[in-house]
Amino acid sequence: MNVNFTATPNTFDSVNTPVTFDDGPGQYRIGLIATSNDYTTERDFMNMRPTDDVAVFTTRLHLASDCSLESLSRMGPQLTDAAAVIVPEGRLDVVAYSCTSGTAVLGFEKVQAMIQAARPGVSCTTPLTAAIAALDQFEARRIAVLTPYTDQVNQFIASSLEAGGTKVTSFASFKILENELMAKLTPKAIMEAALAMDLHGADALFISCTALRAVDVVEEIERKLGKPVVTAVQALYWHSLRLAGYSRPISGFGKLLAR
Repeated sequence: MNVNFTATPNTFDSVNTPVTFDDGPGQYRIGLIATSNDYTTERDFMNMRPTDDVAVFTTRLHLASDCSLESLSRMGPQLTDAAAVIVPEGRLDVVAYSCTSGTAVLGFEKVQAMIQAARPGVSCTTPLTAAIAALDQFEARRIAVLTPYTDQVNQFIASSLEAGGTKVTSFASFKILENELMAKLTPKAIMEAALAMDLHGADALFISCTALRAVDVVEEIERKLGKPVVTAVQALYWHSLRLAGYSRPISGFGKLLAR
């Protein structure tokens, strides 16, 4: 077989056109820490992106196949290394840790401290702290909660929400342990479970867990319930945008982002 090789040039010329630089991609930069078995957050963040001015840079940390207190606790020591490898020489406006149950078990203060050990002074958010901030936007003090978790984790979620100033009026759960099964819950199943809940006296509904594809049906649930619905990924994205400095409304993903 005959192979033809291109001759190596003898000289390497510099460009002879003007060389200009700017601040690089993304006026609003979000660093996203997703779990190793998260199928949803990156997809939803990109689908909700209002403009190319919003840039999302993602890394992952290991989460075991089960959503148990032990597995969630083991994520804590990984957070600093995860935050350190997100465009380490570049600017980030906010780092978002995409695990509601992990935040409930670890506590926001620990999550923030671990992230800021690698990115000092950067703003931080989580689905749980973002949801509490989002519920405040609606002045929702009494909320219904839908989760996929087992009861051990549900207790941490309920306690964290009430510590954030809300009263949980009703609580429903799919009671799933395996993270893969949570990701396989259909948007239709999520919507039907939400519509079947007792929302009497609730100001809003919170759908927990960034594994759930609740963003797909949030507007339909809101229309049928006549109440605001806050989902974990939706709230995390909204809060990330606000902390990064982006404040314009985004349509198609619920009342929260449309504000």
